[in-house]
Amino acid sequence: MRSQIVMTLAALAMASAALAAPVKSVKSDKGDVLAGENGMTLYTFKNDKKGTSNCYDACATNWPPYIAVGNAMADGAYSLVERKDGAKQWAKDGMPLYFWIKDKKMGDATGDGVKGVWDAARP
Repeated sequence: MRSQIVMTLAALAMASAALAAPVKSVKSDKGDVLAGENGMTLYTFKNDKKGTSNCYDACATNWPPYIAVGNAMADGAYSLVERKDGAKQWAKDGMPLYFWIKDKKMGDATGDGVKGVWDAARP
């Protein structure tokens, strides 16, 4: 009985971790930044509003939105924003999160400050 309870608790912990925002902190030449589960830096767009993405078409080609997969669930500072196509995009403090197409490796933060409207997301 005891081992069954322990196994159930472990399964619940793993399930909730799998559904939470897959975001981590990584070191960059700009300091600590948020990164997706792939280790690539995440950014916010000053032309967005809390809960609304305004980056589509050519913008989204250069700044791919951080799309949530499966049964992703919001937790704490992380939420999900619905895009025009119905996809769910991760957001921090209500601001949608994006990758930058020119970042090539973990720790790159080359999109920080681009055109004065893109900022590396901070932990």
